[in-house]
Amino acid sequence: MRVSPRRLSAEDAEAGDIWLADCSARPDLARQVWALEGLAPIAGGAHWLAAESRLVTGMQALSRIREELRGPVLADPLLERAWWLVPPSSAGVLAHIPRVLVQPPGTPLHCPPTGWQACGRFWLHRPDGSGWLTDPAILAAALGPVGNPLPEASR
Repeated sequence: MRVSPRRLSAEDAEAGDIWLADCSARPDLARQVWALEGLAPIAGGAHWLAAESRLVTGMQALSRIREELRGPVLADPLLERAWWLVPPSSAGVLAHIPRVLVQPPGTPLHCPPTGWQACGRFWLHRPDGSGWLTDPAILAAALGPVGNPLPEASR
């Protein structure tokens, strides 16, 4: 497994944008949306799935996972939500964790570019271009077996 760098440079942010756009069915449209300071809808499934949690729960879990083991985490303070990018095979591992809801393949996640926020959303832990994702077992351990179930998902 690749160890993610501690701080991302401008080159890493650009590499993160390239990787994230390439996860989209239309990378050119993702880049155009970002140029307009919007959120690009990128469907999970082929490259990753989005594991959704309450923002405060996601922040607590983030603090429990060593930085070099963290994959990308997107935050939306207005919706009070966080989305962890996890491998496409993660749904089964996280299925019994009440504090997270794995979005089904094909569900779009509305993403800002990696270097800045858009429409209130920003990356708590940015994609670095490597394709590094959070291991679902590590995320499950950080979220713990207790907690309130996540209500209706919000994309």
